[in-house]
Amino acid sequence: MKLTDVVELKSGTPQFRVTETLDPKAPVYRFYGQLELGADLSGGDSDTTCSKRVRTYDAVEALSAGDLVFSLMSGKATLVGECHKGYLLTQNFAKLVPSPMIDARYLAYLLNEHKEVRRQLALGQQGSFTMKYTVRQLADLLLPDLPSRSMQEIIGSLYFNINRVTALKRDVAEKEKLVVMGRIKEAH
Repeated sequence: MKLTDVVELKSGTPQFRVTETLDPKAPVYRFYGQLELGADLSGGDSDTTCSKRVRTYDAVEALSAGDLVFSLMSGKATLVGECHKGYLLTQNFAKLVPSPMIDARYLAYLLNEHKEVRRQLALGQQGSFTMKYTVRQLADLLLPDLPSRSMQEIIGSLYFNINRVTALKRDVAEKEKLVVMGRIKEAH
């Protein structure tokens, strides 16, 4: 079964086509980027002070919490977190709208971790100067047989939970390192 049998693909808004305005009444959008994707995948928050913004009246693809996005730059997928709702989806991303046949979290797991799916994505990169995935390449992905919907939900939930735990452990280890390094400096 192809990915497009179970999802609808939507391309992000090309940044160069967004007409910026100085009108203070126009909506302001933050750009969804790799930092936001990483934060959503690990269950954390991103630093919104450094995200690029645009003020425009243009019709753009704005994200909602729970949307499934795929980065055409990194080849990673995640669900958009509550803190990133309303962000503008750029041409560097695709939004995947799953049918009732597939759980969004499970699909993120398949795209990020399933050996055969990752192999297909890697094959599409060979011989390319720019290491960017395409919406067409994504659409042509062949998926393995899907487990029951309840099993998909369990796997998807476990996947996001372990990503969160891993990120928290990494944060703790980094803070412990800072404390130890501070003590070493004090000792000198």
